[in-house]
Amino acid sequence: MNIPSSMPRLKGFRYPREVIAYAVWVYHRFALSTADVEDLLAERGVIVSRETIRLWVNRFGAHFAACIPRDRPKPNDKWHLDEVVITIRGKKHWLWRATDANGDVLDILVQTRRNAKAAKRFFKRLVVQFGEPRVVITDKLRSYIKPISTLAPQADHRAHKGLNNAIEVSHRLTRKREKLFGRFKSYRQAQRFLSAHDQINLIFSPRRYQLTATSYRHARIDALSIWADYTAEMAA
Repeated sequence: MNIPSSMPRLKGFRYPREVIAYAVWVYHRFALSTADVEDLLAERGVIVSRETIRLWVNRFGAHFAACIPRDRPKPNDKWHLDEVVITIRGKKHWLWRATDANGDVLDILVQTRRNAKAAKRFFKRLVVQFGEPRVVITDKLRSYIKPISTLAPQADHRAHKGLNNAIEVSHRLTRKREKLFGRFKSYRQAQRFLSAHDQINLIFSPRRYQLTATSYRHARIDALSIWADYTAEMAA
């Protein structure tokens, strides 16, 4: 099928980059499986297998996930850090996540441990990317104390479970996708998927309860325009 495209095709790919970007978008934006995306594309005359869609998502999801933090404004200097358990092949792993005061995800890291070494590794990634925070809010896990005092000595560290409710919203999306996948199959799959999923949903999830209907529509148009720009940047 010859599908019109307003952008140059990617070398070695049968379908235009708009089709590939659409598949990546619907997969991450909505709670869909590759089979669901296959059906959506088939209804539009695009016949591809679930395996092809999986390859598109794995290959180009990282592209979009890298573009989004590159262009977004500097995050708020008040951070929320938390960790939640996920099961991979019957073994317990820990998903470390950080958000700013606006609820925007800063970074995630899947690790096998929930100790001081793991906390230091995660917090160091954040400081390297964003600089030292003004405030850090964590649960009462003592493993955070030394890394924060060493890497961000000027930061106000508040360890209180009740102050960290904002980050729980991010964890809910992870649980939803975990159920859809029937649990993650590997550490790499979890890290790759969640890194892209959190960033992509960041630009398509404006705080609707804070916006009028008109403002929300404008925010959605802006997000789709940004997505089109990133689609044009895709490379084979």
